[in-house]
Amino acid sequence: MLYRLTVLLTCLVCIRASAQQASPTGSEHFREVGKRGDQGKGFCHEMTSYHFLLFQHGGAIEIEADDPSDSGSKEAIRDLFVKIAGKFSQGDFDLPMLIRAPKPTGVETMKRLKNAITYAVEVTQKGARLRIVTENAQAIEAIYDFLRFQIIDHRTKDSLEVQKSAAADRADSDSQ
Repeated sequence: MLYRLTVLLTCLVCIRASAQQASPTGSEHFREVGKRGDQGKGFCHEMTSYHFLLFQHGGAIEIEADDPSDSGSKEAIRDLFVKIAGKFSQGDFDLPMLIRAPKPTGVETMKRLKNAITYAVEVTQKGARLRIVTENAQAIEAIYDFLRFQIIDHRTKDSLEVQKSAAADRADSDSQ
């Protein structure tokens, strides 16, 4: 009887430990996202800043090197966005799904409506911006969902609302 109780308690401890490993805590999740991101992107997330912006006709992803003299990160960011623009335009969202544990929302609709969405890379002083533009109402909502997911997952504190400023409208129309 004591043997059975010991085996049962050991099993319960193992089950509890494996359940804890299967659902990482918030800090573990972000540490793993950062590690996978650095491998997939080719630059260190701790040396860069991310922003996700929602515009009337889509939005933008910005990544910039924190140190303006960090030419390696700036080049890697620009190369990444050229690669991503090509893949996203083909409906290939494997990189964000490799980095993110849950699949980003909006991806399935963005895949389905890939021909209605334009992806354009803009070089900035400290990195690059990927503009995501469409006139399709369903695609716009999917882009907003995708970008809002990124804002929350990256913890950027960017606005979850569509920017209504004149500068945002200008930037949005410049990319069309």
